[in-house]
Amino acid sequence: MADKHSKTPHSNRHGDKAHPKVSLNSASSAKDTQQTASLEPPHSAANIPDGHYSIKFTINSTPCNLNVTPNMILLDVLRHQLDLTGTKKGCDHGQCGACTIHVNGQPINSCLSLAIAHDGDEITTIEGLEQNGKLHPLQQAFLEHDAYQCGYCTSGQMMMALSVINDTDIAEDDVAVREAMSGNICRCGAYKNILSAIQSARKEMKQA
Repeated sequence: MADKHSKTPHSNRHGDKAHPKVSLNSASSAKDTQQTASLEPPHSAANIPDGHYSIKFTINSTPCNLNVTPNMILLDVLRHQLDLTGTKKGCDHGQCGACTIHVNGQPINSCLSLAIAHDGDEITTIEGLEQNGKLHPLQQAFLEHDAYQCGYCTSGQMMMALSVINDTDIAEDDVAVREAMSGNICRCGAYKNILSAIQSARKEMKQA
């Protein structure tokens, strides 16, 4: 049986051009969650467009209701419907890691995942790391260690790095971290500084 979050590439991913309005229901404001999607009551069955399905998931601690077609890719929904543009589209084939996000605490390539498969899931993007205006220790470490150049891959690097730090099955030595991060490509070649930032953030998070 296929896994719910299968990373197998999907065909016809850009077949639907319509982006219906999104409903975000939360006590926090759109500004707090860095989202600019329109706020409106949840969709009823009567106003779901033909060929669409209503799904609900939690995005950066904010409940979200939206209508999607079966072929909509999660990355495109995040960027174009929810205006969460921190997650980047790099290769669009699951080979560079720029689109890495967390689903139920696990890293996935959002460019290979159908949005409809995530009904009921908890999703975290790079926008969800900062809390109350304070950078996450990993974000702060990337700044302090100059762990980026052009910055295009940085959000994916951070999301994967956080997963590596939190995974107790991955050893903490540099060799193990490099291996765990090998699926995230930095075309600028900032790998040495990325590693330094990860190890620095690990120490900071342990002391917190």
